[in-house]
Amino acid sequence: MSDKKLIRVRDVMKKQVDIVDGKMTVKDVLKTMKHIETKSLLVEKRHEDDEYGMVLLSDIAKYVLAKDRSPDRVNIYEIMSKPVISVKSSMDIRYCARLFDRFGLSRAPVIDNGEVVGVISFTDMVLHGLVDIE
Repeated sequence: MSDKKLIRVRDVMKKQVDIVDGKMTVKDVLKTMKHIETKSLLVEKRHEDDEYGMVLLSDIAKYVLAKDRSPDRVNIYEIMSKPVISVKSSMDIRYCARLFDRFGLSRAPVIDNGEVVGVISFTDMVLHGLVDIE
C-alpha cells in the first residue's frame, strides 16, 4: 500500500476564473480581465446543450498579434478552442497530469455539476502538488 498523500485537483486549482462571452472582441476581453495572472479565458456556453470554450493568451498572440489583426475586429469565438477537455475537482492530480500528457494539454477547466469551479494547469500541479515531497 502506498503512503503517498492523495492530492486532488481541487487542492491545487486556481479558483479565480475569467469567463467571457464568445461574441466579445479580443480588445474588450483583455480590458475586462479580472485576474492578472490569467493565462487562459473560459468562454461561456451559449445555451444548456452547448460546451465551454477556451482561449489561451498564446492563442491571442498567435492569431491576433502575430497576424497583425486588429483586436477590435476579432471576436473570441474566432480563435477559441471548443469543446475543451475538462476535469472534475475530485480527480487525483497524478491522473490529471497523465491526461494532460496524453492529449497535449497545458491547462483545463475544472467542472463540477456542469459549472466551472476553477482552472488547473501543469504549473499548479507541480508547484502546489509536489511541495510536500521530500
